[in-house]
Amino acid sequence: MAAASVAVNVMLGIHEKKTGSIDLYRPLRQYVVMHYSEREAQNVEEDLERVKELRNEVEKASDTLEVRRDLLQSYYRALCVMESRFPISTEKEHVHTIAFTWYDAFKQNKKASQHNIHFEKAAILFNLGALHSQIALAGDRTTPNGLKQACNSFQAAAGVFAFLRDNISMKASLGSSTLDVSVECAGMLERLMLAQAQECFFEKVISDGKPHALCSKVARQVSLYYEEAHAALNLPPLNQHFDRTWIAHVQLKAAQFNAEACYRLSLDLHDKEEIAEEIARLKAGIATLADGKKSAKGVAGPLLDAVNKLESNINRNLERATKENDRVYLMRVPAINALPALPTASLVKSTPMHECLDASKEKMFAQLVPDSSAKALSRYTEMVDETIRAQAEKLQQESEITRVKLKEMDLPDSLHALEGNATLPEPLKEDVEAVQVGGGPAGLQAEMQQLKDLRRVNQELLVQTEELLQKESREDAQFRTQFGTRWTRPQSSTLTKNLQDRLNRFASNLKQATESDGRIERAIRDNYPLMGILDCKPIESALPNLARPIMSLDGNEDAIVGALKQSLRQLEMLGSQRAGLEDMLKEMKRKDDILPKLMATSGSYEDLFKKELGKYDPVCQEVARNVEAQEQLLHQIQTQNDAFAAVFNLEDYKAAREKGYKQISAAVAKYREIRDNINEGLKFYVTLQDAINNLKQQCSDFAMTRNIQCREMMEDLQRQLAGLNFNGSKSSYNYPSVSSTSQRSAGVSSHPDPQNAHQAGGPRPPYYRTAEQSVPPYSAPQAPGQPHNVYPGQPPYYSQAPSPYHSSSGTPQPSVPHDYSQPAYPGWRGPYYNAMPGSHPPPAAPQPPYHIPPSSEYYPPQQSGYYKR
Repeated sequence: MAAASVAVNVMLGIHEKKTGSIDLYRPLRQYVVMHYSEREAQNVEEDLERVKELRNEVEKASDTLEVRRDLLQSYYRALCVMESRFPISTEKEHVHTIAFTWYDAFKQNKKASQHNIHFEKAAILFNLGALHSQIALAGDRTTPNGLKQACNSFQAAAGVFAFLRDNISMKASLGSSTLDVSVECAGMLERLMLAQAQECFFEKVISDGKPHALCSKVARQVSLYYEEAHAALNLPPLNQHFDRTWIAHVQLKAAQFNAEACYRLSLDLHDKEEIAEEIARLKAGIATLADGKKSAKGVAGPLLDAVNKLESNINRNLERATKENDRVYLMRVPAINALPALPTASLVKSTPMHECLDASKEKMFAQLVPDSSAKALSRYTEMVDETIRAQAEKLQQESEITRVKLKEMDLPDSLHALEGNATLPEPLKEDVEAVQVGGGPAGLQAEMQQLKDLRRVNQELLVQTEELLQKESREDAQFRTQFGTRWTRPQSSTLTKNLQDRLNRFASNLKQATESDGRIERAIRDNYPLMGILDCKPIESALPNLARPIMSLDGNEDAIVGALKQSLRQLEMLGSQRAGLEDMLKEMKRKDDILPKLMATSGSYEDLFKKELGKYDPVCQEVARNVEAQEQLLHQIQTQNDAFAAVFNLEDYKAAREKGYKQISAAVAKYREIRDNINEGLKFYVTLQDAINNLKQQCSDFAMTRNIQCREMMEDLQRQLAGLNFNGSKSSYNYPSVSSTSQRSAGVSSHPDPQNAHQAGGPRPPYYRTAEQSVPPYSAPQAPGQPHNVYPGQPPYYSQAPSPYHSSSGTPQPSVPHDYSQPAYPGWRGPYYNAMPGSHPPPAAPQPPYHIPPSSEYYPPQQSGYYKR
């Protein structure tokens, strides 16, 4: 099926920047008079007039496009000549009365002014690129010559903007500058001009009836250039500078030619009867156009017409292809995202502008050069630098080739392995050294012993704490038996339930921790053969060495190895020679001073330059010989290495070496895993030890309080029996029953269990608790606002009323009945269990046996590794 003819597409041209009037003649002449002489000023009068005339013509902007293009090029070269002779800045010693003013080409209400000749050069280059784009648009692209002119002009415009970006934009942006001459804008305009130049080529291949595959490649490259320009327009600082119609135009162009590439490729696929991919490409083209048209507001009407026409063609071909596939081919259509990328063919490039903008041949202000020898010396220096740079690049390139080739042949590592000096990759070697510094696998046993010691300490603390409660309970039971119903103090079991529950839970945690410790010990025992390789010092001794063949047919192994080593030594010598040649060139340049000869010569400098540069020829010849010798030697080494690999079965060795690397890596990983688990256990036991010490202190305080109450109650009972009751009546102690005590205990303020405590950052699960096992809190929940006393209405233990037996003056007072039914230790919950502010903290717990900083509260570390069921 023939492709539809393509109409001439809409393209963009760039408007020139506007400038203000400026007088260059007077400030430049005054500078010549001040720094040279009046006579010199008269000698350059013609050049000053020429510069003035060029600037005036630039301000008018009334010539034809081609004439104005030549004018801008001439003025730019004049600026380059002036740059080295007339320093323009705000300093009084310079030409300080000239300020170049230019308006932004895209926002003409914005302007900038600088005492900087680079700003003037940047503006002239921008206008030159804009003129090339206008020349391109002025051509008749319906004719072959007009199409060629447009394509060349767009490439020239791209070259000018690239030159502006690479050489001038940064210097022009040192002060206040317009955004149109910035690096970002110049780069975007270069991409845009290349896109339009490639678009001209697309029009040409379509009009010439070129193959569909070639048309698709050209169209895809057009789309890529537009996509690059669109990406630059969407980034700051350009995204807020250009009109939205610019961005919409470029975006729609990118979508149009992407769809055009899909359409042209589908025509080629149809000819090859690849119906499935044809349908997928047509669908991709429709999707691309649909996305592009979403933001097409404000674009030119002809562009929208071209897009709609292309969409109609794609839909028509898609309908036809779908019917053919459903009726004849019955092929599965691939997904759009599974299609390979569209091929491209770039037929344009930015035209180099160095030649047409080169001012080295300009004769303006030639008489202002103080000494012609200085200019000649500069030229000679550039020639020498070019010679040395070319030779240095050759030498560096050959050194890189050598490195890459030896790496491919695994040299000299394979020879080192034959001598028993195998090497280990640097990252893996550092990991092994870290393991060895930490004690290696043997150090795990010592750390495991620390774990056991901490566990034993925790178990002993638990036993001691439980003995405190049992002893108090036995004493209470003994007195209860002795005095019967007169011993009305609450039983110990009604007051120690929470303490006993916490003891039981700590014991359960220790049991689970013991099981985890057992798993760690088994892991150490089971994996010790694997980790034993880490004890090898040096670790390279654990790697296999390249062994000689068991049986030799001709016994030439030594000869092969010797020849290969000899070749490597020769290669190393060539490398040293290259380094020496490069140093020799630099030393020759340092000592090369021909200024006296330049000042003394009266003839042509060219003959002198040719003679002086001849002294570098021997070194250049040595470089060439070195390069040639290395190429031959590398070829020889390749042959010798092939023979070496065949005799010594190098492939099997590489496989064994790789296996050794993996074994060492696995041993390091297992060591770290076990080490981490041990550290988790150490942190757990240290934290648990703090909690048990705190609980032990509370139990001790509880026992002490009960002992005090016991003594007071014994004294009261003894006085009653002796008839010493001063009140004349029986002592009425309000001893509540166990049931009432339980009811009052229900209002006890709750404090978080050490195993359930969590920090401000969020909950942290304990080490020894499975997901199914939930540890209940140590006491009942506390009502909001309830004071932190064990029983409501009772004063804290540390703020009790004065003793009933003595006044403040020491005089005995009558006995006052006491309520021994109050809790044995009302203030037993210290700050460790979140007591109210102001309560007294318990005595400091003993330090753990190992120097690991304990946390201030018992927050079991997060469970991981072996410390979980």
